Amino acid sequence: MSALRTVIAAQGLLKRFGDVTAVAGIDFDVRAGEIFGFLGPNGAGKTTTINMLVGLARPTAGRIWVAGIDCTENAKAAQHLIGVVPDESNLYPELTGFENLSFCAALYGMPRREREPRARELLDIFGLAEVAGRRFAGYSKGMKRKLAIAAGIIHKPGILFLDEPTTGIDVASARQTRHLIAEMNRAGTTIFLTTHYIEEAERLCHRIAFIVSGKIARIDTVENLLQQSQGQHIMEFAVDGPASGLQGKLVDAFPDLECEAGAHGGLRVSSGKPLRIGPLVRFLEEHGLEVGEARKVRPSLEEVFVQVTGIEAPAMKGEKSGGGA
Repeated sequence: MSALRTVIAAQGLLKRFGDVTAVAGIDFDVRAGEIFGFLGPNGAGKTTTINMLVGLARPTAGRIWVAGIDCTENAKAAQHLIGVVPDESNLYPELTGFENLSFCAALYGMPRREREPRARELLDIFGLAEVAGRRFAGYSKGMKRKLAIAAGIIHKPGILFLDEPTTGIDVASARQTRHLIAEMNRAGTTIFLTTHYIEEAERLCHRIAFIVSGKIARIDTVENLLQQSQGQHIMEFAVDGPASGLQGKLVDAFPDLECEAGAHGGLRVSSGKPLRIGPLVRFLEEHGLEVGEARKVRPSLEEVFVQVTGIEAPAMKGEKSGGGA
């Protein structure tokens, strides 16, 4: 995608709130037709960055270009070209789903003959036609999120900003939302996506920026980021019995290993060298554990994130069972 033109660019983007630096002079670009992921824990600066890009916050320093338009001084200059879905809904609770979409279309200058058919089209696409006449306040979280995305694309923007699109919604709604995001991108929409769900970024994004404490630690394609861990060999062992007390002994016996508790109990071992399963299984069995399963684990974006940033990001890991599933 390197040959594609740049449609969003930030240079030295800085935002301070008093003595607190929320975004610390970052540089990046987003290319036409890609899903660009901003991945980091809560409080990393993701929402502040997106707010500056869409004109909801003024940068303390730095420059912003959207679709070739310098938006640094005139934050609204590219407003007609972009769609925005904030992390908190900005729709009106007293209006129905249909009325909210029609009103948003009017704000973008769409004539009535276009905005009402477009509103009904999106209600069908997002599976909300049956609740089109219900007040927004009565929608579920998943329905609210889908209507917010529909409102963000009512005017068919070429560039869409999505801030934490699946946070706080149920697994089925999150899955459908990701599917809709992928479909919009396949139809040609360039998408800037913030998330703290590692699996979501890995599934959807073409390129990812890791942001921690307002600073970008790394930007690369998902493929290149995963290749960074290809030299790491990982295995998980499902065992019958308590394994936590053996971790130190295992590392003493096999100095090249790192050992930790597995995702579902048992043990997870990793090494920069190929792992030999036989000696590991014999060691565990000699120490009173029955090994039920041993499997190789493909390095994940989570391992890469930890390697690049040096943090475990517990806030990111702790919400996998929610909207990021």
